[in-house]
Amino acid sequence: MSDSALLGERETAVLRWRCRRGLVENDLFLDRFFAAFGERLSTAQASGLSALMALPDNDLLDLFLRRAEPCDGLDTPEVKSVLEQLRQPSMARP
Repeated sequence: MSDSALLGERETAVLRWRCRRGLVENDLFLDRFFAAFGERLSTAQASGLSALMALPDNDLLDLFLRRAEPCDGLDTPEVKSVLEQLRQPSMARP
């Protein structure tokens, strides 16, 4: 499967469920991301999101708010691309 291949409806639903977080701030970023991109998520985006979901909530929020940058195993093109999408000014508006 190519990184540009789109996820199916079921795969997207499973990923969205996995993205539910304990901090409401993280949920707001992720809800906006799925509203904007959820119907056309690529396998590369899913890979980046899955890697981010392994983080504790506070570390994830630090990445969303640019208080930190991905390092070590998270310093991948997929993670960086998804973070840039999540960090778009339109994603940060209430």
